[in-house]
Amino acid sequence: MKTEILPYSQTRSFMTVALIELWERFGYYGMQALIVYFMVQRIGFEDSRANLVWGAAAALIYVAPAIGGWIGDKVLGTRRCMVLGGIILTLGYALMAVPTENTWFLFSALGVIVVGNGLFKPNTANLVRKIYEGDDSKIDSAFTIYYMAVNVGSTISMLATPAIKDYVNATYGNELGWHVAFAVCSVGLVVGLLTVMMMRATIRHVGSLPDELPLDKAKLAMVLAGGVVAVGVSAVILQYQSLARIFVYLAGIVVLGIFVHLIRKSEASERAGLIAALILTLQTVFFFIFYQQMSTSLSLFALRNVDLEFNVLGAHLWTWSPAQFQALNAIWIMVLSPVLAFMYARAGRTGSDLSIAGKFALGFSVVALGFFTYGFAGSFAVNGLTSSWIMIAGYGLYSLGELLVSGLGLAMVARYVPARMGGFMMGAYFVATGISQYLGGVVANLASVPQGMSDPLQTLPIYTSLFNKLGIAAVLCTLVALAVLPLMRRLTATHHAHQ
Repeated sequence: MKTEILPYSQTRSFMTVALIELWERFGYYGMQALIVYFMVQRIGFEDSRANLVWGAAAALIYVAPAIGGWIGDKVLGTRRCMVLGGIILTLGYALMAVPTENTWFLFSALGVIVVGNGLFKPNTANLVRKIYEGDDSKIDSAFTIYYMAVNVGSTISMLATPAIKDYVNATYGNELGWHVAFAVCSVGLVVGLLTVMMMRATIRHVGSLPDELPLDKAKLAMVLAGGVVAVGVSAVILQYQSLARIFVYLAGIVVLGIFVHLIRKSEASERAGLIAALILTLQTVFFFIFYQQMSTSLSLFALRNVDLEFNVLGAHLWTWSPAQFQALNAIWIMVLSPVLAFMYARAGRTGSDLSIAGKFALGFSVVALGFFTYGFAGSFAVNGLTSSWIMIAGYGLYSLGELLVSGLGLAMVARYVPARMGGFMMGAYFVATGISQYLGGVVANLASVPQGMSDPLQTLPIYTSLFNKLGIAAVLCTLVALAVLPLMRRLTATHHAHQ
């Protein structure tokens, strides 16, 4: 008699995926904390070029999952793509550790990261979706906890990599610290891969159809060959900004066209959910324009116009480097995530849960308050430097808004999109994110400081003007989100009626 082997619990399967995502985020955000500073301070780029290069790189990093999700669904398998993506990302960060100022080498290393992320990101999120498939009551809570878990990795790396860079540079009197810090990002991915290999039995029952079949080496070779080509294309796009602009806008048109095609050709029972997903995805595009400021305009604001010392009643507590302020986002995410997850679960039990569309509207209003906090900080600046505590307050509001919008973006796909389109739609969601990351770089250039301008009194009004404008833009997004709430309620009701 054959004994049936029961699959692992949802919690253990979820933990395995969350742990490798944690270490992947350790690598990504450790690199992100330094990349704009690296281009400005080490390579000598102007603010405007650094903002646009990183905006284009972030766009490619988020656009790539549209293809990676399909490869996971149809070609190699969701689980296999998660592991393969992690291996390629490890190589990408290792290349960043090579001590060179050659821009083509830098852009090629970023291209490797683009390919790795394209395979890793959508398939990891899709595994979480599959773990909780058919259990809507747990999806919002699970993705919120998932969002919190991965921010553990990003918090540690965004605090550690700037400190490592500063320590090595100060100790050895050269610029080696940048590359040692990037090497640490690669080591984090190695730990993540070892972790998932040890716990692989917990996710053996979760995945797509190709995961259940023997590995097709010919298909693997084709995917790797395509990845090599993609690395070269990415490097060219990053080198030439006009190509980056064309690529990003073209990607937006293609994804929107595919979305419309799927809606037109879908069954009546699926159409309302797809339309709702499209509306929320478009709102997400606007949110990530705000989000991209963290690694561009806010990052450079911390470099030039923030007092780096934390003091209370005249007593000095600690001093941060400018790059470490980005860790405030992840710290707030970890603080707020369990609170929101508890509130969602409790509201779900009592039938008083706010819709995802309602949470999006609330999120935009909180983001507006966050940017107004940064904008008004200029009124209390001393010699052009704002208090470090202002950054904590602004990031707190900004992060709450992120949880309400971005934190539920993947849950939105899981809730409204048919399972057979899951991989592609996860990818399409990331494409929308990528487009807005590039647009965020364009917006950040409204606060681009000319080379040679170093007086904080001159740079402060440039940044605060942008932050106040972003606050007004977030208020407008809030009003739009509120205006579409009645339509979203009708679409959601129709979607549920056909389930």
